Amino acid sequence: MQNINIVLVDDHKMFLEGISSVLQKQSHINIKGVFDSAILAIEFIETNDVDLLITDISMPEINGLELIKAVKKNKPDLKILVISMFKQIQSFNNINGYLLKETSHEILLKAITTIVIEEKSYYYKDFVKRTDELEFKKHLLTKREKEIIKLIANEYSTDEIAKQLFLSKHTVEAHKKNIFLKLQVHNAAGLVKKAAYLGYL
Repeated sequence: MQNINIVLVDDHKMFLEGISSVLQKQSHINIKGVFDSAILAIEFIETNDVDLLITDISMPEINGLELIKAVKKNKPDLKILVISMFKQIQSFNNINGYLLKETSHEILLKAITTIVIEEKSYYYKDFVKRTDELEFKKHLLTKREKEIIKLIANEYSTDEIAKQLFLSKHTVEAHKKNIFLKLQVHNAAGLVKKAAYLGYL
């Protein structure tokens, strides 16, 4: 079987160790690099022969979508497999597969073979690809909403946000309600997590 050169990127070291141990047992798979930093991964991929990038979406310094855009600039033919705890993703540009982190090792290996060897896409069983660009654009946050999200992430209270942005408390509450609705979250912790995942933080 054709050898497959893989780079792994995730900010959770235990996950990296687990997936590395699975892939190292496959004689045709070469793990070229394992990174918990997207920036280091970008630099490595630019100067090395890589067939497949396996990455998460939610990462601190650069989220997975930004990582994918960056590596695709210089390596447009690089295959991308996203493995995430989230069941959906806002953009499917430039990715070849999507799995959940609870996926079995057998499915992971099947996905790698399908994407690299067969050059086909591979998604988890109940995956629903969102192709409606109008639906996506409709749910984008406004500039003001993004500002408020950043302040919430920095633990500002509603009163403090109102003072910072020269808004009334009522206006801030209205914005927060809209943000929660758009991102489908129920509290500040969920908001920050989802906003980071979508690249707003």
